[in-house]
Amino acid sequence: MSISSREAAEIAAANQSDRRPVVFVHGLWLLPTSWDPWRELFEQRGYATLAVDWPRDPVSVEEARRDPDAFAGTGVGEVADHVAEVIGRLDRKPIVIGHSFGGLLAQNIAGRGLAVASVAIDPAPSRGVLPLPFSALKSSFPVLGNPANRKRAVTLTFEQFRYGFANAVPEDEARELYDAFHVAAAGRPLFQAATANLDPHTEAQADAKNPERGPMLVISGEKDHIVPWRLANAAYRKQRHNPADTEIVELPGRGHSLVIDHGWPGVAEAALTFLGQHGAAA
Repeated sequence: MSISSREAAEIAAANQSDRRPVVFVHGLWLLPTSWDPWRELFEQRGYATLAVDWPRDPVSVEEARRDPDAFAGTGVGEVADHVAEVIGRLDRKPIVIGHSFGGLLAQNIAGRGLAVASVAIDPAPSRGVLPLPFSALKSSFPVLGNPANRKRAVTLTFEQFRYGFANAVPEDEARELYDAFHVAAAGRPLFQAATANLDPHTEAQADAKNPERGPMLVISGEKDHIVPWRLANAAYRKQRHNPADTEIVELPGRGHSLVIDHGWPGVAEAALTFLGQHGAAA
């Protein structure tokens, strides 16, 4: 597993700063650069920040669109191990914040005892999360509708992105988000999540019982189609039996694009408030 030169530089900067690190983990159809506004805000609040790659992530949206097949084949376990490798090079135990499949990964990493606290935003389902809401199935159909996509990378049409990600924003903003952020994504993680409850050895799982998990916040967008309330709440219900504090908040009127659309500062403030209340302030 290789750490990119960008990640290595961010690890070194975090260690030199002696600040509490915050590791951001993106989900499908986005890149680490989608966290740039969050990172600026968290740096202003006194944290050191890193945005991890998924293995084989291109360095930019433009490069990703030139070579969409670069994403093909990446799986949940490979990404989780890479995030753990990055964290292993930090001098201080970090906060981990993830969105969508990054939210599942944040739970996985916290379950390994590697995070001082974690925030899972609209987290993709893991083993033990049982609901199958219609909107989640419809949002996943562009991938799951073709078994061959397990080994492929899949690019969403604007209409598919609009339904899954950007249903809660005006169409002109949805178009701006699609043009600025959307890239292809590996199909494999969605198949792993879809079969997680049938496979006891699935990579799409998180240890909710580890007493070293740390405080965890689950954030749900009220209008999210990809990860509606039933899925986010099922993740919370699975995690709440941990001895550390576990909370969930539903943000009204927000969809799956909540970390990149015009309302992202409110989501970030919810995370910052939770961290400040649970001993993970900068």
